[in-house]
Amino acid sequence: MACTVAIVGRPNVGKSTLFNRLVGRRLAIVDETPGVTRDRREGKARLGDLRFAVLDTPGLADASGDSLEARMRAQAERAFADADVALLMIDARAGVTPLDEHFARWLRRSPTPVVLLANKCEGRAGRDGALEAYSLGLGEPLPIAAEHGEGMADLYDALAPFVKLDGLEETGGEAARPVVSGGRRGARARGAAKAGPGEEPARPLQLAIIGRPNVGKSTLVNKLLGEERMLTGPEPGMTRDAIAIEWSHGGRPVRLVDTAGLRRPARVSERLEQLSVEDALRAARLAQVVVLVVDATVMLEKQDLAVAKMVVEEGRALILALNKWDLVRDPGEALRNFRDRLATSLPQARGVPFVSISALTGRNLDRLMDGVFSAYEVWNRRIPTGRLNRWLEGVTGRHPPPRAAGRRLKLRYVTQVKARPPTFVLFASRPAELPESYLRYLANGLRDAFDLPGVPLRLHLRKGKNPYVAKG
Repeated sequence: MACTVAIVGRPNVGKSTLFNRLVGRRLAIVDETPGVTRDRREGKARLGDLRFAVLDTPGLADASGDSLEARMRAQAERAFADADVALLMIDARAGVTPLDEHFARWLRRSPTPVVLLANKCEGRAGRDGALEAYSLGLGEPLPIAAEHGEGMADLYDALAPFVKLDGLEETGGEAARPVVSGGRRGARARGAAKAGPGEEPARPLQLAIIGRPNVGKSTLVNKLLGEERMLTGPEPGMTRDAIAIEWSHGGRPVRLVDTAGLRRPARVSERLEQLSVEDALRAARLAQVVVLVVDATVMLEKQDLAVAKMVVEEGRALILALNKWDLVRDPGEALRNFRDRLATSLPQARGVPFVSISALTGRNLDRLMDGVFSAYEVWNRRIPTGRLNRWLEGVTGRHPPPRAAGRRLKLRYVTQVKARPPTFVLFASRPAELPESYLRYLANGLRDAFDLPGVPLRLHLRKGKNPYVAKG
């Protein structure tokens, strides 16, 4: 089993910077604002020939009760409990603070090994703070500069006794530990879904959860996993990073990504929120299926439709989760209004599936995941060329393309060139003169004839070759 290393410390000492350095990518948002990281993030780390899982954690604060800081501290404590070794990081330029001393006493009482890191020691700036760190009673502090990569050789030597050289395979990105399995009950497991003898392991479905702030995205993720994995609360904008979690549902591996809330661009002014929004949009573009969480008490707002349109234009499979359904007073009227709004405002994804859910109570979450896998199957569907051309012959026979300048337009041939999303090429005699309305007629006919509801469908026109023109 791979070694797990947790990076802990008070806010703004450079934990996320070191996390990004170890995973080799800018996965965690880094900013000078204290308390940027609010949820623990997992990644596959590489340090020389060492491979291990690394956990980035929220800043430790001396807080209790139900405050945001207390909930962030609980996230860090869970990460520390899951770790095989912890890296306690201090800011050497600021020296040892009372908060550093407080948490050092806590760590000394734990059986988990602790390596003390004095960060921001580039040049001579942090020399005095590094020497002062001996007073924490955690052994010799390692002077490093996470931003510049200094001190990584010393960190290698400190971690080598705990980490096996063959711990994790050499791939970047998010960690495969822990894997949570089993639907909403979410019994924890220690590996991905196993393939049979001689079979390749199934690749996880890339699933992103997106939506406006405070619609219940993190609550939905926690309910699916069966544990309080993501920080939740009444405060809008709770999630800042796009957090990926390896999971499995019904034996099928899923890479589940929780994202920050997406507000209208005009309302996004702070740099930190801009970084969070960019991270969320990136997660949606890299996903295969996107669940757009909508507040059922207000239904589709303009921002919901803008996000849905972006997902469709990116070619991702889309499913709508109407959350907080238990608070809707008249479900029948709400569904009628929702269908009308969807049909008029998002015609490019006709038939997009939606499920009424309650992330708080777990209502219809199995139906939601069934819809996710169904949308993924349609998104991957391929149709034989023979069936497509028999369909084209029938549909043009019933409703021929209109004439252009008194001349008949000929549709010669159609074929599917790719899936994910389904993409077709139609060869015509004069493609530039085919009306947009007739192209929509053909696209809707494709959806109906071959059962392609909801997913983005692309139909490109090409000029067909004239077989009677002599080859030069």
